[in-house]
Amino acid sequence: MRVVLQRVSRASVTVDEEVTSQINQGLLILLGIEDADSKEDIDWLCRKIINLRIFNDSEGVMNRSLLEIDGEALVVSQFTLHASTKKGNRPSYIKASKPDIAIPLYEQFVGQLQMALGKKVGTGIFGADMKVALLNDGPVTIIIDSKNKDI
Repeated sequence: MRVVLQRVSRASVTVDEEVTSQINQGLLILLGIEDADSKEDIDWLCRKIINLRIFNDSEGVMNRSLLEIDGEALVVSQFTLHASTKKGNRPSYIKASKPDIAIPLYEQFVGQLQMALGKKVGTGIFGADMKVALLNDGPVTIIIDSKNKDI
């Protein structure tokens, strides 16, 4: 699993000109899933995400976690995170999981994150043409890949 975390003041997802989900201070999480992903990847990523100290403390130092600030989360599926640009100019998405594998893992990820945060997590609509709006706070943008745990 690969995520792009963006610390936001606010974020929203719109589908067919209707806002389907929105959050205030917290994390916009773009989630890419590949066939090799498992429950272990979900567990590890959720723990990492909620405990990552990327929110400012009273001194303006990134020293607080999403859990500590009681922040919100918005998860948006994004198969393009597994794009391969090795050959040519058209990205290949061969590593990205097809919906029959990706949807259950996406739903498990959202459920696990909700349990860990103790609150509802906003979501996009899997496979829809989504418009994602955000006010990146910082900006702070972090990429994490569960296949590179030792980096």
